Amino acid sequence: MNAVTTSPSPIGVDVVLPCLNEAEALPWVLERIPPGWRALVVDNGSTDGSAGIARALGATVVTEERRGFGAACHAGLLAATADVVCFCDCDASLDPAHLVPFVSEVRGGGADLVLGRRRPQARGAWPAHARAGNLALARLLRRRTGLRLHDLGPLRAARREALLGLGLTDRRSGYPLQMVVRAADAGWRVAEHDVPYLPRTGTSKVTGTWRGTWHAVRDMSAVLKEPPAVHPRPDADGG
Repeated sequence: MNAVTTSPSPIGVDVVLPCLNEAEALPWVLERIPPGWRALVVDNGSTDGSAGIARALGATVVTEERRGFGAACHAGLLAATADVVCFCDCDASLDPAHLVPFVSEVRGGGADLVLGRRRPQARGAWPAHARAGNLALARLLRRRTGLRLHDLGPLRAARREALLGLGLTDRRSGYPLQMVVRAADAGWRVAEHDVPYLPRTGTSKVTGTWRGTWHAVRDMSAVLKEPPAVHPRPDADGG
């Protein structure tokens, strides 16, 4: 298993992993963190021992008591110290090793924000209702920002200081979308690349049901209605 550092990485990469009862998936996910990168597992109220498992496997654990995907993601961003911060789900549906070229693209100046376009690898990996909701939001995003993205997936990379400069406020399901919308408003270069999408371990808290998907779409629709905000575009040095 790869050694996961528990102090700021000398190569400047932190991976934020929002976590709510992912004890079964954590070993698989943490084993795939690139060597030398730091895993920040943000425990969002787990009752299955996820936090203890993450610590035992060498990850840094951040506790966020306020429930919500956005709350967990932002707590990880605030706890990060690396120049480049990545985000990845903690349910074994996405391999964090696929973030390596994302980081290289950000560091090389090819993009300010790199997103993974999920490509299902097995039947049931992406329920029809979740895929339909994602497609609808991608179209609304294109209308709002002009970005021709196909997915609003959780696998992504950008510079930490630039992300903090976006002033993200959503603490629920709208957080990933708000990041993209505000990045577009700031003139960021946003890239999208295909990544394999596997059946998740356990039951999804958001897209596992029509109700969960509806709540997510509602949160994200509210984000799309926000007036455009002006934020500085990150420079090549990450300032």
